[in-house]
Amino acid sequence: MQLLLQQVENTVKAQFSHQEGSHDWQHIDRVRRTALLLQKQEGGDALVIELAALLHDISDHKYNGGDFEAGTNVAKQLLEKLNCPDQLKDQVCQVIAVVSYKGALVADQPTSLEGQIVRDADRLDAIGAIGIARAFAYGGSKNRALYNPAVAPTLHQSKEAYAQDKGHTINHFYEKLLLLKDRMETASAQKIAQQRHEFMLEFLAQFKAEWQ
Repeated sequence: MQLLLQQVENTVKAQFSHQEGSHDWQHIDRVRRTALLLQKQEGGDALVIELAALLHDISDHKYNGGDFEAGTNVAKQLLEKLNCPDQLKDQVCQVIAVVSYKGALVADQPTSLEGQIVRDADRLDAIGAIGIARAFAYGGSKNRALYNPAVAPTLHQSKEAYAQDKGHTINHFYEKLLLLKDRMETASAQKIAQQRHEFMLEFLAQFKAEWQ
């Protein structure tokens, strides 16, 4: 299976090497490394976890026109092309299907331990210092304002409403990033998330003090 892993890594790395910084190859590699760190503490199938982490953003709804299901389909096609065993392919695709955050008031889909680990790893990369940097990198790539005190955050009730929102970057903290700590499912991720969450609160307090 080492050959399959290397082929998937090479494909993903080539596709994302020129992506803007919020969702580039470095993000995917960090999620892969964090997921494998969690796996060592929580268990689960390391091969499923690593493949799913590598492929979790293969067709992200933020870049493909809002299609939340495309990532699973693209991953399936790639794994079939690389002669991945059917059972492994299905397990990986089941994880990819549930990773994305779909709105503050949209419940996460139940998933396997492998799915919990990859979802937690992806969300850990969305918070803390790197999460802050990524949020502003993405906002800048979409020409979004840093902050507008007159525009309040929205707690989205559907994935469609969440995907269509074009609010300023500070709102993103209240609509997603500050909510992720309480959505971590593995004990290992919960411990890491606590410190990163507190760092974001400190940043927001400093940001708003300087804004005034």
